[in-house]
Amino acid sequence: MEKFTRVLRGYDPDEVNQFLDQVITQVDKMIKNSKAKDEKIIKQAERIRELEKGIKGFSNMRDRLSQYENMENTLQKAIMMAQKTSDQIKANAHKESEIIIDNAKKNATRIINESLLKAEKNELEAERLKRDINIFKRKMKDMLETQLELVDEMNDINI
Repeated sequence: MEKFTRVLRGYDPDEVNQFLDQVITQVDKMIKNSKAKDEKIIKQAERIRELEKGIKGFSNMRDRLSQYENMENTLQKAIMMAQKTSDQIKANAHKESEIIIDNAKKNATRIINESLLKAEKNELEAERLKRDINIFKRKMKDMLETQLELVDEMNDINI
C-alpha cells in the first residue's frame, strides 16, 4: 500500500494523481491481460470443440473402417465359397465327363461287338446261301440233264 505525504487540506494531489495513474495503468494491464486470457480461453474452447468434432469424425471413420473391414471379410468369404463351388463344379463336370466317356466306350464296344456278330451272321448266311445256290444249281443241272436224256430217249424212240 502507498503512503502519501500530508499537505494542507489532506494528501499531496500530485502524488495521489500519480498513484491513480499507476493504478489505472495496472488496472488497464490487468483488463488487457484478462481480455487476452478470455480470448485465449475462447480460442482454446473453439479448439476443444474442433478436436471433439475431429474425435467424432475419427470415431465415425473408425466405425466406417470397421464396416468396410466387415464387408471385406464377407467378400473374402464369398470369394472363397465361390472358388470352392467352382472347384466342386469342375470336379463334378470332370467326373461326369469320365462317366460319359466310359459309357460311350462301352456303347461303342457293344455296338462293335454287335456289328461283328451281325457281320459274322451275314457271312454265315451268305455262305449258306452260296451253298444253297450251288446245291440248287446242281439239282437244276441234274434235272435238266435228266430232262435232256428223256428228250434224247424220245428222239431215239421215234414215235
